[in-house]
Amino acid sequence: MSSLIALRRAVLLLVAAAGCLLLTLPHVQAQWWKRAPVDFEECADAAEKAATKAEKTSALANCNAKFAGRRKPGGGYSYYDFLQDRTFDIAGPNPTPEEQKKIDEAYTAYLAKERRSNEAAQATARQQREQQEQQARQLQQVALRTDVERVPIPAERPKVQQTVGQRPKGATCTKGSFSCEWPRLSESLNDLKKLFNPTPSKPAKKS
Repeated sequence: MSSLIALRRAVLLLVAAAGCLLLTLPHVQAQWWKRAPVDFEECADAAEKAATKAEKTSALANCNAKFAGRRKPGGGYSYYDFLQDRTFDIAGPNPTPEEQKKIDEAYTAYLAKERRSNEAAQATARQQREQQEQQARQLQQVALRTDVERVPIPAERPKVQQTVGQRPKGATCTKGSFSCEWPRLSESLNDLKKLFNPTPSKPAKKS
């Protein structure tokens, strides 16, 4: 009796399992026929068949996240790095670790080149600014010199012609010099002339 009960339970389990298999078989077959996309282009084509615009947008975003490469017309794939604004050739729909390493090395070199270019541009701008400042200083100096030359210089007052033998008032003379002794000699000569040539006396008036 116990063996019949056990056999019956086994049959029921087999029937239940078969029923479950029949229910899930169409879904399995559908999954088998629906192959997963191999690259972005196949994924995008499948996304275009979405029922609504929101589903299509979501599916395209999912394609972008899954596949970094884009199919090339002549075969193979290309990867666009927007940070470098440059395209790299890759073998598959996504870069391999080795390909990603080369892309990163190229980005490092790109950053170094950009830094050198920026430094050179800054140096050129600084040099141009210094030249402009120097030219401005030179123009200012020329303008100042021109203004000084335009200022009229007062004419020198004419010197009063001195009479021979006369010494200007307040002027000092060295003892024994001609300019200092000449006035005294001139007075002495005048006195001698008076001695030798006395002034004739006027005749007395007759009364």
